[in-house]
Amino acid sequence: MKKYKFTIRGNDYDVHLKDIEDNVAELDVNGTIYEVEIHGDVKTTKTPTLIRKPVEKMPGEGQIKKSASGGKQKVTAPLPGTILKINVTVGDVVSEGQNVMIMEAMKMENNIQTTKGGEVTSIKVNVGDSVLQDDVLIEIG
Repeated sequence: MKKYKFTIRGNDYDVHLKDIEDNVAELDVNGTIYEVEIHGDVKTTKTPTLIRKPVEKMPGEGQIKKSASGGKQKVTAPLPGTILKINVTVGDVVSEGQNVMIMEAMKMENNIQTTKGGEVTSIKVNVGDSVLQDDVLIEIG
């Protein structure tokens, strides 16, 4: 129940809002009960509406940058770990998706594969070496 005080043409009125159902309100004005019809929009909730500005992207943001495909292809370590076995030697010709070495990372053996085919030009690690993520393992020309 909400209580209001109104002054209309110099007269004071104590108004108690007893109930609102749809667009009909029950009011107690100075002890007299009235049923009043409300015209207009009846708000059912007082939850504020969140209004956000659209996100503006900076130039070049959200675009994938591709590196030039010419030159040497590098096979890198996907995770930090230890090299267990090397399956290729310098001068071997490898195909795309071929397993070139086995690496232990997080107590699991992981096959390291090539992303492009070509000739192995250099091997940057040895069996037993510890490597960090994105370290170059093999170069393919």
